[in-house]
Amino acid sequence: MQRRTLLLLGGGAIVTVGAVLLLTPQALQHEVAPPAANLAFPGLATRLADAARIEIRKQDTVLTLLRQGEAWVLPGKGSYPVRPERVRELLVGLTELRLVEARTADPGQHDRLGVDDPSRAGSTGLLLRVLGAGDQPIAELVIGRRRVRTQGNVPESVYVRRPTESQAWLAEGRLPADSDAQLWLDRDIANIAADRIRRVTVRRGGEPELVLARGDEAEAKLRLEQPIDPRPLDEVSLDEIGRSFEFLTFLDVKPAAETPGTALGETRFDLIDGMAVTVAPSHDGETVWIRLAAEGPGSEPLNARWRPWAYQVGVWKEKAFIPRFEDLLPRAAPPPQPTQ
Repeated sequence: MQRRTLLLLGGGAIVTVGAVLLLTPQALQHEVAPPAANLAFPGLATRLADAARIEIRKQDTVLTLLRQGEAWVLPGKGSYPVRPERVRELLVGLTELRLVEARTADPGQHDRLGVDDPSRAGSTGLLLRVLGAGDQPIAELVIGRRRVRTQGNVPESVYVRRPTESQAWLAEGRLPADSDAQLWLDRDIANIAADRIRRVTVRRGGEPELVLARGDEAEAKLRLEQPIDPRPLDEVSLDEIGRSFEFLTFLDVKPAAETPGTALGETRFDLIDGMAVTVAPSHDGETVWIRLAAEGPGSEPLNARWRPWAYQVGVWKEKAFIPRFEDLLPRAAPPPQPTQ
């Protein structure tokens, strides 16, 4: 009885081992190099001082970041600066990335982890390359699917593969790589509170000049000074002019010399502290672009940031930045719906 039991248990063990061998990709047994918990790129921190270019590829999309002095810029957006904290987080993430568990080395299984060739149609992987002078590679990595963990205080993990190797790994660390240029840009333009705007002078081509001003009383609102017109004005429209610069962000950006569309004129916003901001809007089909300039106390850093660029803003901003007189009149009520 004991001999029979041992034979059965032994046979079961053989079957179990055989099943494991069948379920484990054969290539996994051949290409396992770094031991678990090893840094993916040992000594990378010192080499990153020579980083000059970052490329993030996804199928036909290639996002390129170039280093200019201490800043990183997007050549695809006229060399507009990117968010430095985003680049720092990515590069630090590369230096701290650890390979914790070997996965398949079978190229036929790579797509299950998202580490197949990122240029292949339907691939979800990203190819991240950090290059030095002469486009010499400093670090290269195919980034695949992220592994979601619900436990607290557990590091992020992601499947990765070196592009010159077939071995895939489960790695721990955060890699905020993305091929969408909008996610790399600081899209904030300005944030000027409405109560700081003292006077607004609108000069729109083919339209009479508009002048709005704020009284000295507490919580005073903008009122029309020119032209003199007895008709009541729309308070919401006046309020939108006063709030033109509150949390102002852009949708797209171009060098100022490439401002698209037709210039509409310019509007000067005088602030209570003596500074003035001039807005020059342009209309291009269904889009609105603005160029900004400042003068007075504290204007130098603003001009250094604003003058080289034209910003696309929401189309509704046209009536705030360069309104016609008709835009200030109360909106007509919609006609009543016929009753059935």
